[in-house]
Amino acid sequence: MIVRPRPSALALFFVLRGSIIPRIFSRILVITVLSCVVVWMYHRHGFSPAHLSAVPFSLFGLALSVFMGFRNNVCYDRWWEARKQWGDLIVQARSLARESAVLLAASTANPVQERLVRRCIGFGYALAARLRDQDMLAAVQPWVQPDELETLAGNRNVPDALLLAINRDLAACLRRGELTDILYQALTQRVAQCAAIQAACERIKYTPTPFAYSLLLHRTAWLFCLLLPFGLVGTLEYMMPVAVTIIAYTFFGLDALGDELEDPFGLEENDLPLSALARVIEIDLLDGLGVRPLPEPAQPVDCVLR
Repeated sequence: MIVRPRPSALALFFVLRGSIIPRIFSRILVITVLSCVVVWMYHRHGFSPAHLSAVPFSLFGLALSVFMGFRNNVCYDRWWEARKQWGDLIVQARSLARESAVLLAASTANPVQERLVRRCIGFGYALAARLRDQDMLAAVQPWVQPDELETLAGNRNVPDALLLAINRDLAACLRRGELTDILYQALTQRVAQCAAIQAACERIKYTPTPFAYSLLLHRTAWLFCLLLPFGLVGTLEYMMPVAVTIIAYTFFGLDALGDELEDPFGLEENDLPLSALARVIEIDLLDGLGVRPLPEPAQPVDCVLR
């Protein structure tokens, strides 16, 4: 995710980090070159597409902008829903650690509460790795014992296996009489909420917007920008390439931005900073255990927070 102060009015036109321009530059270049060729043909050879005018393109562009705005709203809703789910995960992890610290007596002979907290931290990192198609075992390795890591290696869903281990520890406490039925239900409800958050994130990741819907928008944007120079050359003449380039930047930029927001869990510049959010869980839960020194919050590198 891009984290940077708002640039000045002049610098606004030269900012590349966080801009969509590097991704769509080749497309804009094609449209600009085509526009220049159309202007050259118009003045050199008298090429005049009399059957085309700016009026139908204005109506077509208005309809396309509404359609594109609707798609971007859908993609942004996916991005914001993913951020809300991770915000809820932070709440549930803090609550589980806080309530377990009160209800479970920590001791050398019964280190259940510390083991539970460290598994919660590992769950955050494992979930981030799962959503980014990274190595879940490497992400969770610092937070579990070597024998437990070997057990986790046999699971395809490491975050869910961690939640299962937490439930088993809580059930053992219930059988030993360290928890009543009501307190057990309260703690396991937190674990169930973490599982629900994982399922919601997986729903977002593995259910993209319909391909035919996106394909229709891509094709329409390309056709509009390719035909636009022929409709505006008779009206704008030499200024036509400038106007068409700006319009192409707007439409192609919105199209590409929607593609980025559609999958909010990736590693692109506008995706969610899952590693930084998992670090928030780590800091808060280790602080509750009294661990010192605490790790520092994640910082953006070259204006990008991962």
